[in-house]
Amino acid sequence: MKKVVLLFALLLCSVPSTKLFGNNPENEAFGSISGTVIDNTLQEPIAYAAVVIKSEDGTETITGGITSEDGTFEINKLPDGSFVLEVQFIGYKTHSQPLVISKNNRNLKVGTITLMENTEELAEVEVVAERTTIEQRVDRKVINVGKDLTTAGATASDIMNNIPSVNVDAQTGDITLRGNSNVRVMVDGKLSNVPVAQLLRQIPSTSIKSIELITNPSAKYNPEGMSGIINIVLHKNANIGFNGNVNLGLTKGIEAKFNSSIDLNYRSGKFNFYGNYGNNIGKYVNDGSIYRLEENSLQEFDFFNNNKSHLYKLGVDFYLNDKNTISVFTNQNIFEGDGSGITDVTYNTDASRNVTQFFNDVSDNRSEQYNFNYKLDFGKEGHNIELEVDHNRFENNQDANFRSVGASLYPNYMDFVDTERTQTIANLDYVNPLDSISKLEVGLESRNFETDVDYASTGSSFNSNGVLVPTPDTNFVYGMDIYSAYATFGQNYEKWSYQMGVRIEDVEVQADTNQVRAFTDKYTEIYPSAFVTYSPNEKNQLQVSYSRRVDRPGLQQVNPIREFATPLISSFGNPNLVPQFTSSYEANYTRRIKNGSITGGVFYRSIKDEINRAVFVDRLDFNKIILTFDNFNETSAYGFELSSNYRPAKWWNINGSFDIFSQTNRGITESIPGNIPDPTEEDITVESVKVDNTAWNLRMNNSFTVTKKLTLQAFGFYRGKNRNIQFNVKPMYFVNLGARYSFAEGKGTLSFNYNDIFNTMRFAFEGDRPYLQEGGFNWESNNVYVGLSYQFGSGKNRAKQRKRRDNRTKDTGGGIL
Repeated sequence: MKKVVLLFALLLCSVPSTKLFGNNPENEAFGSISGTVIDNTLQEPIAYAAVVIKSEDGTETITGGITSEDGTFEINKLPDGSFVLEVQFIGYKTHSQPLVISKNNRNLKVGTITLMENTEELAEVEVVAERTTIEQRVDRKVINVGKDLTTAGATASDIMNNIPSVNVDAQTGDITLRGNSNVRVMVDGKLSNVPVAQLLRQIPSTSIKSIELITNPSAKYNPEGMSGIINIVLHKNANIGFNGNVNLGLTKGIEAKFNSSIDLNYRSGKFNFYGNYGNNIGKYVNDGSIYRLEENSLQEFDFFNNNKSHLYKLGVDFYLNDKNTISVFTNQNIFEGDGSGITDVTYNTDASRNVTQFFNDVSDNRSEQYNFNYKLDFGKEGHNIELEVDHNRFENNQDANFRSVGASLYPNYMDFVDTERTQTIANLDYVNPLDSISKLEVGLESRNFETDVDYASTGSSFNSNGVLVPTPDTNFVYGMDIYSAYATFGQNYEKWSYQMGVRIEDVEVQADTNQVRAFTDKYTEIYPSAFVTYSPNEKNQLQVSYSRRVDRPGLQQVNPIREFATPLISSFGNPNLVPQFTSSYEANYTRRIKNGSITGGVFYRSIKDEINRAVFVDRLDFNKIILTFDNFNETSAYGFELSSNYRPAKWWNINGSFDIFSQTNRGITESIPGNIPDPTEEDITVESVKVDNTAWNLRMNNSFTVTKKLTLQAFGFYRGKNRNIQFNVKPMYFVNLGARYSFAEGKGTLSFNYNDIFNTMRFAFEGDRPYLQEGGFNWESNNVYVGLSYQFGSGKNRAKQRKRRDNRTKDTGGGIL
């Protein structure tokens, strides 16, 4: 219904004034009406409320508009005369008041309009919209998640591949935006110490309100992440009385995966209490193979994981008075994982070299988050100051056991890895609307990170002299202190608006290995940003933007301790990596059409000191390779995106997107020609690799309304072939079918989804670096999902709308994480 009100207001604004007022010069439109719309209970702005100007008797609609995100509105080009102003928003009683525009008073300021809740109407409103919509805002693309998208899977990880420009590796859980993995993932505007792949699998899809793709963030944001920020916004309640919802989900592929969550909320007087619990319990099966052509050898992989995770959240909002609010909450995340794997290496021409490696891994981790927030509102609307302190602790213990049968070159060993990580972030933000068209925002931030990794092993390896030596224990400490300040200034001039900003950061990085300083880096950088938007009317919007960003090496990229190993492959980090800096340019155009909208965009990125993969021959065994990271020269990336939401009929809705990007990847690979029987180090060749990769993705989601309660959907995905430093990756595609049934007057929803119905989704590749090879990996993409969601409680189903610092949706009430 909210979308209907919004569309109605947009249609009103698109009617030419000459059709309403005629061409009589005596009726020239000079007047204007402006004001602010707020909620009566929370005293907070109401965005996208419909503002309608009617004739004096209320029988004829003259013109109208909608409120902006801060609740303000302005209606221009009104003739002299008497009118009725109505403000409408779903779930609220309509506000109505008479107005008179005359020669002596043509610019009316109606001040603050307070809307009262319509409790009878709210009882029938559903929290989750029926269909997913895509909205282009000034600095982000917002995917408002509807039930058609949550039907697609149980968790955030399951539905991410349905989001334009976003891809999730089904095996590793790694996420990319516009083909780049240098992306920050936030939940309600906050970073988490929980590993991203684990985090996405723990958030129920039904808890997600929207997903924001901030591909060119302004100076208000931390500048990390070359491709930008993905912010997952969760549903939150501030409803009077006791309210809640429960979600259950079961996914069955080769193995079963179960997830559930319960969200509870109690609002009374000045207090809002909330608590959540969610879990994800499941078994995961993966397999694959790599065939080396020159040596006629085959590596076959079988992996099995049994994972259990539990999330808890408790919090309270304390509304001291109309101007002061204090919020505190804590998140607790517990994970237990038990993994096993078998790697078979078969040499078809030399059976004496055959080996089978058995791998067992037991790991558990815990993440603790504690958050404090204080907000002071001044007398002027939108004028406030806010303090937030967020502290995270993360502990992970991993015991891995490697046993080999066959060639004696691969001894048995065990690895013990203990990781401790702390993260403390403090923000002070100040917002001041200087006048009706200008806004100033300034802020200070302190971020302190430290990771301590203790590694011990019972293993040993042959040195260059052929002597078996024990693997040394290693302690790796990686710390980073960042202190920053930012300022942004923006103005709106009818059809034009702009925002300019700058952020300055002072950074110090220290890396220590066994109490020996391995790496130190200290630098001060400036990150400017600029946005210009032109909206000639309500149907068209054009925006151009620029920002400078940085990718600081992640722990996986700098950690010198072995990340993983198979009989022929080992992976290590490089503690000497330096940051890569990116200048990002972007332009987007949005066109609203009769039954939907179309958004197109282009981007270009210039990258300095690019971080990418390096592949080396293991000097202790020339048949093995080592994967690591390094910095490379300047490179670039560019691309085009197109997304659309269209309803060809009342019973049929389409969401589609197409994106194509091209990027130059640079790296280093070492190799040994396959025709050398007894190679030495002198036979190793080094190649500086430059790969121009062009890839594209096509997504199409169709939703069909059969009855008021039953909806069917079909989703298709195709990813074109692409290249990286090592491989040419073959195309990937799948088709999903789903159904959704509502019951209990819309409070309950039963979902069913059959994923990858043709069982076509797999990662297949071929390459010639560092060896001629081909292979592929499979996972449980062919599966069935059944989900149940039910809302209960005495309050009204209306989402809490709190002012968001830096538009970072930092609401603290409700939702998992």
